[in-house]
Order: sequence, then C-alpha cells, then structure tokens
Amino acid sequence: MELEFLGTGSGVPSKGRNLSSVALKLLNERNEIWLFDAGEGTQQQILSTTIRPRKINKIFITHLHGDHIFGLPGLLSSRSFQGGEQPLTIYGPPGIKKFVQTTLELSDSHLSYRINYVEIKQPGVVFEDDSFKVTCGLLDHRIVCYGYRIEEKPHVGALLVDKLQQYQIPNGPIWGQIKRGEVVELADGTSLDGKDFIGPSQPGRIVTILGDTRYTKESIRLAQNADVLVHESTLASNEGKMAYRHYHSTSAQAAQIAKKAQVQQLLLTHISARYVGKKFYELLNGACQIFANSYVVKDFDHFEVKFRKQE
Repeated sequence: MELEFLGTGSGVPSKGRNLSSVALKLLNERNEIWLFDAGEGTQQQILSTTIRPRKINKIFITHLHGDHIFGLPGLLSSRSFQGGEQPLTIYGPPGIKKFVQTTLELSDSHLSYRINYVEIKQPGVVFEDDSFKVTCGLLDHRIVCYGYRIEEKPHVGALLVDKLQQYQIPNGPIWGQIKRGEVVELADGTSLDGKDFIGPSQPGRIVTILGDTRYTKESIRLAQNADVLVHESTLASNEGKMAYRHYHSTSAQAAQIAKKAQVQQLLLTHISARYVGKKFYELLNGACQIFANSYVVKDFDHFEVKFRKQE
C-alpha cells in the first residue's frame, strides 16, 4: 500500500504544485489504484509517474469545487484511449454524475468502459468487501465535502511452520488445508486443528484522506488511530482567522487533529501558493511543534503505508 501525490496545491495551480489529487496504490493488495480527487492537470501529472490509468478503478471525490474535479473529464477520456475496458466507480457528493455526464456529452466523448456512480447522500460506509472498508464523514466546508477513512481488513496470521514440522508433515496440500484453518487427519489417525497452527492475525492498515475543511471533531473520528492522515494545510498557524473565513485549516489545526486522533503520521497537502521558498517552513514548523511526525508533501512524493510492528 502506497500513497503518491499527484497534486498538492490549493485553488489554482502554481509552478511547483498542481491541484488536488492523491493516488492510493493497492497494486500488491488487489492490483488496483484508487484516486482521491482529480484537479485540473491530473492526467498530465500521471504521465510523470508509473501509474497506468487503466489500473484506476475507483475515484473518490471529496467535493465539487473545481480544483478537485476539473481534471476528471480528461482523465476519464484518456483511460479509454489507453485501453481501459474495466468498469470504473466514482464516489462523491450529489452532482458528480451530472458534472461528468454533461462534460462528456458536450465534448462528444465516448468511453470504452462503464462508469458506476455512487452519489453519497449521508455519511457512512460507501464501499466494503473482504479486504477493505471505506467510510465517509461530513466535513466543514462551504459546500458539501467529505473525508474518507480506508480500513484494510486484518490479514490471516502466518503458518507456524516449526510447529508443523514437529509432526513431520511435508510441504504440500495438507499445509494448504491447515493454513485455511481446516481440521485434517494424518495417516496415523492424528487429528490436527488448523487454527492451532496459525499465528496471530496482522491488523490491517488505516489511511484517512480528508477534503477541504475547517477544524472539526468529525476529522478526529475519521482519523482515529490511522497509520496515515492526509489533511489540508492551506495556511500557516498564524492565519487562523483567515482559514476560518475561507473554510480551511492551518497546519497547526491539522496537527491538533493528528494528535487527538493518535495517528502515526500526518501528511499536509492543499498548500496555498504563497508558501514558497523559506515560507514553506511556516507550515512545517507550526505542525511539528504540536505533532512531531508531520510532513508537508510535494507533488510526486511517495509514502509507503507500513504495517505496525506487533508487540
């Protein structure tokens, strides 16, 4: 599991930062990529990465401001041109379906795949299968805006090979049965319960990706015990009044959320174009004073989401 930032700016693009988009790469887990927001120029950013648009099969939109959705039509069309045939699902607030369908219709764009739309009417679980659950929560922005909590289900524990070898069981089909937790009977009549030969399960990883928001308790709930929290940091700590007026957060407020939610790592994005050069440290220092493991991300930064060490 890996996060790759395709755009880390806010409002309008700058020379150093494109507009909001982050890819959650689940290539080892399910051979998929999930995209969160698609600001203008997202497909051009992808050209500088190893991401293949046909691998993107879910797009989660936080809200309908242009700097988070204007890159969708181009990306969807390119996915079709580049051989994408598998269906794609777009999650987002009401209106996202109308936006996509209108832009594709007016531009006479025809896709080689089906788009499924999940327009979120209220907070809750928006996706769940055997390996992942995605929950959304309502944030505090000028328009309806969601944050997403991505939870990986626990991994089955490792097979206790040393314990198996005590019964002189060769590697083969019986190992597979035991790994599945089945009860097996050996040639000498010994009955073994597979559950006795499997180590403790490995807790899944948690990633929380929030859209634009003021400081809100809902962010703490969505981020609780997350391995990584991606939080907007439009302004520095001394710009709290301006952040509040514009329904955004400061780096210090994001750090307070991370601390209260007891996350492992805070990644700050959605950076105002004013923070260039040494002003960048106004954001970073403001966050680190409250939550030490904070980082202000740049376009194309990669972060591996690692399993926590088991005690």
